[in-house]
Amino acid sequence: MQTAFTSPIALPHLEAAPVRESDSARYARCVRVSRRVRWDIDADVIRGRDFDYSRTFLPAGLSKVDELDFLSGAEQRLLSQVQGRSYAYLFGLVERFIGAKVLQLSGRHWLGDQKALEALVRFSDEELKHQELFRRLEAMMDARMPAGYRMVAEPNAVARVVLGKRTWAVLALICHIELFVQQHYEQSIAPQEDLCPLWKDVFMYHWREECQHAILDELEWTAENARLSGEERDAAVDDLIALVGAVDGILQAQAASDAEYFAAANATVNGRSLAAAEREQVAALMLRAYRWQYIVSGVQHPHFSKLLGSMTTPAQMQRIAAALAPILW
Repeated sequence: MQTAFTSPIALPHLEAAPVRESDSARYARCVRVSRRVRWDIDADVIRGRDFDYSRTFLPAGLSKVDELDFLSGAEQRLLSQVQGRSYAYLFGLVERFIGAKVLQLSGRHWLGDQKALEALVRFSDEELKHQELFRRLEAMMDARMPAGYRMVAEPNAVARVVLGKRTWAVLALICHIELFVQQHYEQSIAPQEDLCPLWKDVFMYHWREECQHAILDELEWTAENARLSGEERDAAVDDLIALVGAVDGILQAQAASDAEYFAAANATVNGRSLAAAEREQVAALMLRAYRWQYIVSGVQHPHFSKLLGSMTTPAQMQRIAAALAPILW
């Protein structure tokens, strides 16, 4: 009897990714948790609700709005809503390249550990869902908030730049992001009782799936690190520094745009025009808050620091620290 497979099927060249038994168990655990916590945008998160604009969106631990004592309570609340809108937009932005990168990496497991493959495919599927969620939120906020809000970066353009860098650097950036997602929710969003209920639920459900993503990031990053020579890793460190600089460029532009938008929106919503000195303080606060949210809180995360330190030399860490110094301070 002639076999149906008389010649091999041509597959694109993929570097094999053998998975250690201990890592295989971690991939399998991520699959089990992913199945258990999976949620639906309409049935679980939105549930027919809208945002409550009489409530705070982004808590002060992230927005830093309580540091501007010249703003009234209503003005601080509006500023939290403007920042909260960008917080959601920027998550949707970064998830464009995260989902694409993880889907690309899943190819290394096509003919290997099938739990690792399922874990990464689920990861990509969840990132696509998160992007849809944040697009839905933006449409809802756009319908209710004053006109003039602007998103400064286009997700596909950003993704093309990020995906052009070495995998080690991209995975470092992704791991950093998904660790601070957990930190933000656990330390700042979850403890606050006065937040808009829909807003709080959005990031509770987001956090539930991101917890698994951070584990998978670590597994893939450490596996990629083991593949590299010293020279390749040194070049990847340069790529990571460039990526952080690119993120900071987006944050600077969004902070400046949001400061202008807040000043105009405040005149409309609260009937007060900000003085020139107040506008400057709002702009400075915006940039400091956005850098804290999207760079500093992740860089200072103990687990990220431990991972990065274990994969780099002291000289490489010095280069990273020097590049971060202007942002940290």
